[in-house]
Amino acid sequence: MRTLAVIPALLVLLTIPCAARAADGKPASPPASAPAPDQTDLFVAGRDGYHAFRIPALLVSAKGTLLAFCEGRRNSTSDAGAIDVVLKRSLDGGRTWQPMQTVAADGPNTVGNPCPVVDRDTGIIWLPLTWNLGSDTEAQIKKKTAKASREVWLTKSTDDGATWTKPINITSTTKDPDWTWYATGPGGGIQLKSGRLLIPCDHALAGSQLFRSHAIYSDDHGATWKLGGVIGDKVNECQAVELGDGRLMMNLRSYMGHRCRAVSWSSDGGLTWTPAQDEPALIEPVCQASILRFVDPRDPAHGLLVFSNPASTKREKMTVRLSLDEGKTWSISALLSAGPSAYSSLAVLPDQRIGCLYERGEKSAYEKITLALFSLQWLTEPHSSVDAVP
Repeated sequence: MRTLAVIPALLVLLTIPCAARAADGKPASPPASAPAPDQTDLFVAGRDGYHAFRIPALLVSAKGTLLAFCEGRRNSTSDAGAIDVVLKRSLDGGRTWQPMQTVAADGPNTVGNPCPVVDRDTGIIWLPLTWNLGSDTEAQIKKKTAKASREVWLTKSTDDGATWTKPINITSTTKDPDWTWYATGPGGGIQLKSGRLLIPCDHALAGSQLFRSHAIYSDDHGATWKLGGVIGDKVNECQAVELGDGRLMMNLRSYMGHRCRAVSWSSDGGLTWTPAQDEPALIEPVCQASILRFVDPRDPAHGLLVFSNPASTKREKMTVRLSLDEGKTWSISALLSAGPSAYSSLAVLPDQRIGCLYERGEKSAYEKITLALFSLQWLTEPHSSVDAVP
């Protein structure tokens, strides 16, 4: 059900029909409906030398370049094996795209989980990644029967993603020795008002089957990275957002068995977190999701939260939701794709359109990765609502 009782001014501009009269005294025409989302398939299974593409991450650079990252899986859809991080860039707001480029690869091994963040002060794009031997599976790494463990890598671009540095290993400062499996993001990191760069992550604890979430951060513009606080148990892949009052909210994939997302808050920039708790309004099939803060220049005092995930008990119905009250409620929603869908990543373009890079297909959620571009007006129009998602 839509609740529009308290609406920031920026949303009023887009949702309230114009009742004013034109200069000639005649009633003004109602605003035109927003166009449907522009959906472009950027990565398609079986093309560009890869068997499959998974794990999308979307970023808009300081100069407005649109960067779409994902994993290129060479031989199968498996999470193990020969996996590279690949990228497509658009210099014109998603109208055209440059050829796919490889950001990071290590022969037969696994390089993945892209979680980019841009430093607004320097323009540098930082890209944390994870690495493991291609012959080692997640189960083996968790049981410590693998030949090697999971490592945290970091690369950067100083030219809007055109070129990337050779990845460096930052495991020693970002991974506890008692952790086995480890993942950065996936999705995207954020920069706080303080300037801190923060990357949401997750890990598994040695000697147990417990999943937990955590954050890593940098206070020196990416030169060094440290471990933040841990959230657990029974949560893992996560995304963070900074609220209007300066607190952080972490939105978490949950294994608590209640088929909904979980949330946690931090009042100290991610150094400590509250215990994870259910968010019943955000139904999920146990899957990754994305969240961001949307601030319109016309009304910078108010921010809206935008969220995307497959809003079902199985991986289908990619849905975008809107919160007008800092995540207390999610009163507006719209369906991007009714069919199979899975991971997603959100970003706001310079023209205030919202981008959702997400996995979808006809028979499987892993047939392609699509970029949907839409306006806030489209999201708030009644015809696009899926308020009752089963």
